[in-house]
Amino acid sequence: MRIYVTGPVPSAVATALATDFEVSDTLEGADGILSLLTTPVDEEVLDRAGAQLQIVANYAVGVNNIDLEAARARGVLVANTPDVLTRPTAELAVTLMLALLRRVAEGDRLIRRREPWGFSLEFMLGESLDGKLVGIVGPGRIGRETARLVDGFGARTIFAGRDDELGALLRAADVVSLHCPLTPETQHLIDAGALATMKPSAVLVNTARGPVVDERALVEALRAGEIAGAALDVYEDEPRVSEELLAMENVVLSPHLGSATRPTREAMGMLAVEALRAVLLRGETPPNLV
Repeated sequence: MRIYVTGPVPSAVATALATDFEVSDTLEGADGILSLLTTPVDEEVLDRAGAQLQIVANYAVGVNNIDLEAARARGVLVANTPDVLTRPTAELAVTLMLALLRRVAEGDRLIRRREPWGFSLEFMLGESLDGKLVGIVGPGRIGRETARLVDGFGARTIFAGRDDELGALLRAADVVSLHCPLTPETQHLIDAGALATMKPSAVLVNTARGPVVDERALVEALRAGEIAGAALDVYEDEPRVSEELLAMENVVLSPHLGSATRPTREAMGMLAVEALRAVLLRGETPPNLV
């Protein structure tokens, strides 16, 4: 069986693929595709692969890069890599919260600029997570794990999974943390109206997908002081980051590191390989079928 891989993968994953499959450098004639989240898998890609294509195994938990309707229409299965990235992504969400509230990245930049500073009781005062109300938008695996972690810092949590819950969460939360998948319904879920609903002292954290947030509206809200800050791991036009966000001191930025530990990335890859094995070698439905 021939597998087309859309980008570089860890060596352990590449070895596992080569053990059971012919790894091809051409899409045409592939029986399976292992797709990275940066690669769109649309009607054109599916048709180029050919009618023999059976499965697309996405190297991510989110599948917004795949045209699910086009795959379904062609009888192509789609699998993802849930569970194994839950803890690392939740850890990063909490890391971003703390870095923003305690002004860690801002302080790092100050020192690297070699600006004069000295200890003072009023210098670079931040906020603690203790006692804060953290609003979790998307109470799935990662959202629930984030809630569990912030509990250890003394924070309280509320959840929103539907539109009728979101408004109440935005009005009440001190920290709004996004963990929902990117779908047509969640594209620009956090828009100008949503940002205006938040408290001026509140901050926004996004470790989900960039287009869940209207980035232009976020810039304007930060400029106007409608919210106190933002911490982002994902971006609307990734990997491009707007110059306005880059210039803001009350913004913490990381380059899509949610699942970025070696054990996690390898485990994700092995889940994708196992999905390919299940369908192409054993004729089974993979447990991580989307």
